[in-house]
Amino acid sequence: MQNDPVSIPMDIFLEEPADVYHARSSEFLSSHQLIDFMKCPLLYHKKRSGLIEDKDSPAYLLGRAAHVRILEGRGEYEKQFALGGPINPTTGKPYGSATKKFAEWQAKQGRPVLSFEQMAVIEQMASGISLNDEAVDLISYGLAEGVVRAEYCGLPCQIRLDWVNPQRGIVDLKTCDDLTWFEADARRFSYHRQMAFYQAVLKEVLGEYVQVHIIGIEKREPYRAGVWQVSEDCLRQARQENEAAIGRLRECQKLGLWPRRRNGDYRVQIL
Repeated sequence: MQNDPVSIPMDIFLEEPADVYHARSSEFLSSHQLIDFMKCPLLYHKKRSGLIEDKDSPAYLLGRAAHVRILEGRGEYEKQFALGGPINPTTGKPYGSATKKFAEWQAKQGRPVLSFEQMAVIEQMASGISLNDEAVDLISYGLAEGVVRAEYCGLPCQIRLDWVNPQRGIVDLKTCDDLTWFEADARRFSYHRQMAFYQAVLKEVLGEYVQVHIIGIEKREPYRAGVWQVSEDCLRQARQENEAAIGRLRECQKLGLWPRRRNGDYRVQIL
């Protein structure tokens, strides 16, 4: 059974840059931190303590840039990223991203750089979204990257939502290689737990659970887009798992112990 649509006031959201939001990750629990804890408490502790640094891989950079281009618009996209690269005067074509000339140009930009090849992929992704009427309807009105902070299960938590549609709820944008396997990938990457965390923290402020949608977009040909509404049964089960994990997290904090795996997870595996 799905939640009925809830009207969401936009003034409950904070608007702040991503670096400001992430700078407070040592104060507030996020969905990614919780999923790290569910994988391995020691991994969570090392990341939160700054002993392990998240690296900005090319795939992550492409996905982040696509989010900005699709959800925040071309102006913000051009503001946040250096686009293109130097042109070879002899050939009239761009220097390759692996060349010395490109590296020298990149070093002077002071912001993340997208090559012409990456820019072309992002434009194709934006075009793919525009061809899906349901995806267009979800993101045609609302707020991008709205932040909410609230106490949930006894811990201060924060969320930064890709998009909020005031009538249709939370909208999350995910990139993928092949839309055919998107539902399997969603389980593998714990999207359901992430969405349940978003929904639950928002409820602490709003007082009601809202609907949750995920838009998937391929980052290669044919750049298909799909839309899924996450069922309330799935979200309810994921909330239960999240809340049990937060209980274990609070116990780890109390004891100051961060095991590599949960109690009872060491066992002989038969393949």
